[in-house]
Amino acid sequence: MEASLTRIPHSRYSITPPSVIRRRRSEGLVTQIKPVYKLTCKHCHTILSARSMKDILLSNAQIELFSTDTPSESLQILDKDYVTASCYCRIRDVACLKCGCVIGYHVVSPCIQCLESCNNGHFWMFHSNACESSERRVNSKVVTWHHLQRPHLDIEFLRGNQLAYEQLCR
Repeated sequence: MEASLTRIPHSRYSITPPSVIRRRRSEGLVTQIKPVYKLTCKHCHTILSARSMKDILLSNAQIELFSTDTPSESLQILDKDYVTASCYCRIRDVACLKCGCVIGYHVVSPCIQCLESCNNGHFWMFHSNACESSERRVNSKVVTWHHLQRPHLDIEFLRGNQLAYEQLCR
């Protein structure tokens, strides 16, 4: 059975507010020295994210993935919400807009347990086996989250988006 693809209006994308990220950083919940990764689809090499972080799944530390605070236009949300077996977060699978392969998921509504856990505020997750990653560099130096501009000022992120940052927010 083939899942139907639903293009979500960009105004419905969730962006982690800067105030939440600043609060989590001040509480030590976000590692500021983590490198920023650029992700491409392993199947068609489309750029999926220019601002991703290497992470582990909150409910299972054995599972590595990538996450981002801001989605790109090359993502498409699939059909319906579902709940995981390990928590009560409502999530939707996310596919590459170009080739249609499922490359991750979007946390539509995080559960209380996950919100209260140590998390980075990212609600867009990418399966590490569906993406190719490379560290972002400026003048041969690795870009870290501490030095990363907000999405509306991040030139590398903006190059991949045709819509204004404000239109990506819900």
